[in-house]
Amino acid sequence: MSDRTAVIAGAGVAGLACAWWLTRLGWRAVVVERAAHLRDGGYMMGLSGPGLLTARRMDLVPALREVEREIGENVYRDRRGREIMRIRYRDLLTELDWITLRRTDLVQVLHAATRERADIRLATTVASHAQDAGGVDVALSDGSQLRADLLIGADGVRSSLRAAVSGAGAAGLSPLGYRYAAYDAADDTGMDRDFLSYAAPGHQVEYHGLGNGRKAVLHVWRSRATGWVEAPDRLGLLRDLSRGAHAEVGRLLDALPSDAPIVMDDLALVELPSWRRGRVLLAGDAAHSLSLISGQGAGMAMASAYMLAQELGRLPVDQALAAHDRRLRPIVERLQLRSRKLAPVYVPDSGFAFGLRNTAMRLLPRLLLKRYFLSGLKSEMEAAAALD
Repeated sequence: MSDRTAVIAGAGVAGLACAWWLTRLGWRAVVVERAAHLRDGGYMMGLSGPGLLTARRMDLVPALREVEREIGENVYRDRRGREIMRIRYRDLLTELDWITLRRTDLVQVLHAATRERADIRLATTVASHAQDAGGVDVALSDGSQLRADLLIGADGVRSSLRAAVSGAGAAGLSPLGYRYAAYDAADDTGMDRDFLSYAAPGHQVEYHGLGNGRKAVLHVWRSRATGWVEAPDRLGLLRDLSRGAHAEVGRLLDALPSDAPIVMDDLALVELPSWRRGRVLLAGDAAHSLSLISGQGAGMAMASAYMLAQELGRLPVDQALAAHDRRLRPIVERLQLRSRKLAPVYVPDSGFAFGLRNTAMRLLPRLLLKRYFLSGLKSEMEAAAALD
């Protein structure tokens, strides 16, 4: 049994995955979360490749299958309601295994698997810290004073601990020219577990049926403006944005209560020359956000935690952090490069590009469409191989 301690800021995917693996090594893990309850972006996601492989090693797949939100049919329409494409990805991509779920549900599964071993403190933050060659003295907002071998900042894209590594909180944050918003809405259309998307130039809206009269909604739109949007302003921004979208988009937004919880932020990469300074380490989106464009952020956060535990299990802390960086950085850089390449065409901005994309989706033979999706999985396979 180790007597080493890690303080982890952030009880999202990255923070809870780090706590899971470190406690299996015998470490004491103290996880602090600013919010008074577990929360994360409630959008739908697919867990595959390195993330799903890591979940198997954690014996979490049965629990994840219980909260899986399997999608039946995917229907894509333009802003006038004309059908662009209709497809069942399970029928097309038979070679690929994945789990479709809400990011919030992944956080809940990780929390259930971790809470008996880790000390998880909600409504608590890292108030200050000071490190020396042997460790980090951490003061928490609940008055606790801890001596830790490692302080991990897993507090997301807007990390407050990034300054401890990079020298400035916004350093390394690279917006991709988009914003996104995610929320739940009542479903009176009988979607069940299907997927429906309405697209307009510069704005795409996705509806994932959750069953029981609910659906998850995701907006992604082009935006020259960047930066944090305060919660009271989010619904109004979406209503203004959606005036050029399909009428159903506006109808659902008009039905949302004014205090509806909406997650909103920039789509941004976090690119840093180093993810650590001494015994302070950044993890997950705080270190190397891949953005929604990659579809692999949560999975790589889980895989990164596994790699970190592997190195800490065989090396002193300083050497382990360096080894973790050497293994993970080439994978992250490839995935971030892919996100940058996809960003200009992710949601076409001009009417011409939008029409061209829609025509291609209508006419593209299923075999070529399959090859297109499978080609994007090469990076996932490379990342999964690096876990060993």
